Amino acid sequence: MSALPHEPTPPTGYASASRLEAHEGPQTLAELRAALAVLDPATLAAFNAEHDAARFGEAQASVVAKYRQLLALRTRPEVTAAVTASLDGTDRPRPVEDLWAFLDSRGSRA
Repeated sequence: MSALPHEPTPPTGYASASRLEAHEGPQTLAELRAALAVLDPATLAAFNAEHDAARFGEAQASVVAKYRQLLALRTRPEVTAAVTASLDGTDRPRPVEDLWAFLDSRGSRA
């Protein structure tokens, strides 16, 4: 289904390496369960147990958010590349000055 002319088309891929946007990742419980089943059946079982034990509302939303983030962290290519580089010793840590410069450049958006 395509977006109407007045509706923005959601971007493909990930907008930010450090944040999971609402339009990214699974959008329904069925999609989340299917993705978790492919990732790891034990993770799917843990999700189902936590989701079934949670009460409606914020508790269930919290469980869904937790597992959407876990799925993103385990499947995003930049996370996989960073973990691989760290394990094989080819990572190049950035100096803390780069972090402060980045945060300063964001200004009030931080």
